[in-house]
Amino acid sequence: MKSQPHNVAMCAAVCHVITAGRVAEGQRSGGDQLQDRGQWASKAEFLLAVAGQIIGLGLGYASQVMILHSCVYYIIILAWALFYLCSSFQTRLPWAHCNNTWNTDSCVGFERHNVSDVSENATSPVIEFWEREVLDLSASVDHLGSLNLRLASCLLLAWIVCYFCVWKGVKSTGKVVYVTATFPYVMLLVLLVRGVTLPGAMDGIIYYLKPNHTRLTDPQVWMDAGTQIFFSYGICLGSLTALGSYNKFNNDCYKDCFRLCLLNSGTSFVAGFAIFSVLGFMAQEQGVDIADVAQSGPGLAFIAYPRAVSLMPMPQLWAVCFFLMIIMLGLDTQFVSLEALMMSVSDLYPEVRGRGREVLLLLVCLVCFLLGLLMVTPGGLYVFQIYDHFSCSGASLVLLSVCQSVAIGWIYGADRFSRDIEAMIGYRPLFTFRLCWRFLTPAVCLGTFVFSLMRWSPLTLAHGVTAPGWASAMGWMLTLSSVSLLPGCALYTLANTPGNLQQRLRLLCRPALTDEHLSDAARLTFDLSTKKP
Repeated sequence: MKSQPHNVAMCAAVCHVITAGRVAEGQRSGGDQLQDRGQWASKAEFLLAVAGQIIGLGLGYASQVMILHSCVYYIIILAWALFYLCSSFQTRLPWAHCNNTWNTDSCVGFERHNVSDVSENATSPVIEFWEREVLDLSASVDHLGSLNLRLASCLLLAWIVCYFCVWKGVKSTGKVVYVTATFPYVMLLVLLVRGVTLPGAMDGIIYYLKPNHTRLTDPQVWMDAGTQIFFSYGICLGSLTALGSYNKFNNDCYKDCFRLCLLNSGTSFVAGFAIFSVLGFMAQEQGVDIADVAQSGPGLAFIAYPRAVSLMPMPQLWAVCFFLMIIMLGLDTQFVSLEALMMSVSDLYPEVRGRGREVLLLLVCLVCFLLGLLMVTPGGLYVFQIYDHFSCSGASLVLLSVCQSVAIGWIYGADRFSRDIEAMIGYRPLFTFRLCWRFLTPAVCLGTFVFSLMRWSPLTLAHGVTAPGWASAMGWMLTLSSVSLLPGCALYTLANTPGNLQQRLRLLCRPALTDEHLSDAARLTFDLSTKKP
């Protein structure tokens, strides 16, 4: 599946080549439209924007619905991080002790975790801060409860920031990424240096580098791993297509793929040292196994790491650094997804560009904010987990990737795709990419999906709560809201195309431009982009 990032980045190239055909048909007027649409001011802005998106599918309505879903729930992480950031400026970190109004009699400070008389029902202050102060977590998904006004305020602030990062299009996005994409690297380096110098750090690093082969038989591990690859590389959601479409026609997207994939994988690998060195320190301080302190999902960012920084000297400093990094990492992913959504709409309906685009963006942000309010209630964490599991990850993302691979590798044609790329950059990609587009990527993704269905079990939510039947049904409706558009749009187009069934299929599976037209369009757009007479 690691070949998929190259696959989808090349899909951006196809979109650009098709745009070139339109430029050829419109001749010089097409060049003016492309200029009005906007371009990156420099190559650095493009690389930073993509780096911000992938460190943290295009070609259809289904992917745009997935982007909309991700915009609703992903920003909730920013609201949580803003809450923690504001709490980090107190004289004593509120999650480091049990003397707060929200603490219960079961709360036990970190200094007493090794004491033998601690009851089995004891809870830590960091868990109580997360569940009782931040979330005000209810007992089950059936009880949403009233709105958490403080979290809602953090959510509103996050949406305001995102809006102004995107409202001027690529002009504003290109400037913001200089901060949001580079600042996390500075913080990561600071946390890495601090982490590896802590006692017990080496134990955590060894745990990080030593794999547990027994987990390979768990289908959920494969599904989670596949989903993580998709999210980590930002593929199948249109973001790379949107960012790449603002480049000049002859931009070498092929080399950009290699650079950005190496950057993403390298960042993830280095970040693991920063995280597990701190977890090793925390395990040594509490006298427990590293597996007992290592958590996934929100637990790592909002339970394990806050607990670790509270044990360090100058904990407020490290807490501020960590949550600023989380906010920056989430912010650029969020507003780049918004930019991808707005780009798609404005390309379909050019009349919404300019002032109309700003109004439409405001409406999208407002609707997403109102939907997100469900996730800042006492039962909001359960809603967040259901949204995360069903809306744009797991089955929906894997199925969409299969369809995209089949469309590129078999319907459009891997050879034609390679020739399109050659028209843009002057040379063809390696032959192995055509094998991936045709066979490897769809086979691995489809196999992962089937394997997960064979071992399917109801979703487990926070506190080990099993999602009730109605919640799972709602989750599958979220999945179908995007995936169903694939056969739906295909059947609609098939029904409205003239001719018999065989003629319709031949017409719809044929590219809109012939190879000759495509080459002419490529040359013309190259001339326009280089301002040749």
